Amino acid sequence: MSDDLYRPGRDAAEEARQYGDDEGFEAAPDAQQDEQEFAGRVNEAIGGEHGDPSANLAVAELLAKLAERTNELQSAQAELGERTTDLQRLQAEYVNYRRRVERDRIAMAEMALGKVLTGLLPVLDDIGRARDHGELEGGFRQVAESLENSLAKLGLEQFGTAGELFDPNVHEALMHTVSPDVEEDTCVEILQPGYRLGDRILRVARVTVAQPGEPDE
Repeated sequence: MSDDLYRPGRDAAEEARQYGDDEGFEAAPDAQQDEQEFAGRVNEAIGGEHGDPSANLAVAELLAKLAERTNELQSAQAELGERTTDLQRLQAEYVNYRRRVERDRIAMAEMALGKVLTGLLPVLDDIGRARDHGELEGGFRQVAESLENSLAKLGLEQFGTAGELFDPNVHEALMHTVSPDVEEDTCVEILQPGYRLGDRILRVARVTVAQPGEPDE
């Protein structure tokens, strides 16, 4: 007998591994019987005479079976592609969700910290005035410096120095003067320092602004 004969014991088992084992089940008895009948048809076609109607019928059935299996494979591949796309979309949505949650968490933490630090600014103003008047001595000085260092570690930054250009985004002009020594609006006196937390302005610096020109006599 020719080695080209279709053997259901071998070929059907191979197909069972391809189509059944991946899904976690074995070929059903009816499917095995169908494979044996189909194998008989193929063998008839291989061993039949040229032009034999039964051989032609077996070949036609073989081609139909092959086309059916091809369609099943294409459908499975299309479904796999759809499921892969769905999985990728869900994964991207999850990553974006995690980013939003982390961003919101950081924003809420910074907002809460900003409220606490804003409430302590009057205390820092009192410490600054006491330092300017030479009243920051002894244990009060140590406590004041410890508080300032702790707030700086939390990200609180003081800004506003005499001589810097006036910036309405970070300065509030409480007083104005005219000076021939400046070419642009310049902060000549810091009445109250400003504070920021990162990029967020907690309080603008209140200043005296000198404008270019000659003072009135």
